[in-house]
Amino acid sequence: MKQLLIIRHAKSSWALVGQDDFDRPLNDRGMRDAPMMAQRLVDKQIEIEAFIASPAKRALTTANFFAETFQAKAGTLKTIQKLYHAHPAIFYEVIATIDDSVNTAAIFSHNPGITSFVNELTKTKIDNMPTCGIFAIKAETDHWKDFWPAKKSFWFFDYPKQ
Repeated sequence: MKQLLIIRHAKSSWALVGQDDFDRPLNDRGMRDAPMMAQRLVDKQIEIEAFIASPAKRALTTANFFAETFQAKAGTLKTIQKLYHAHPAIFYEVIATIDDSVNTAAIFSHNPGITSFVNELTKTKIDNMPTCGIFAIKAETDHWKDFWPAKKSFWFFDYPKQ
């Protein structure tokens, strides 16, 4: 059994007009929500062994808050360029590369692709993945490369305003 947490980056700032989208930081709410949501996972006694993030500033900052909260070992947070505004096929491609020694992984990315991806996974559908939202599933497989065809079940959905 493999467990996957799909996490949208926390709320980002639009304060600097003309700033490149890739470089947008988290705003004050995002800086509060990311550690709060990470702590909710700790409180559920979930152990994350791999953190995989888009390198965009807002996604990577969110992932760093989670990794710090989980006191992750060095090297457990990886960035993958393709996760920046990824479409669903890219998520499957990235998941297939996770080492099989990892049982629970977290992926940090962006809308609209992240909402499209989570809506492909189970019968549980959402209208929009909110900022810092966590959509969690379990896949009946021992190998991440077999994630796509594996039977998947909804585990939970959580977000800051819930």
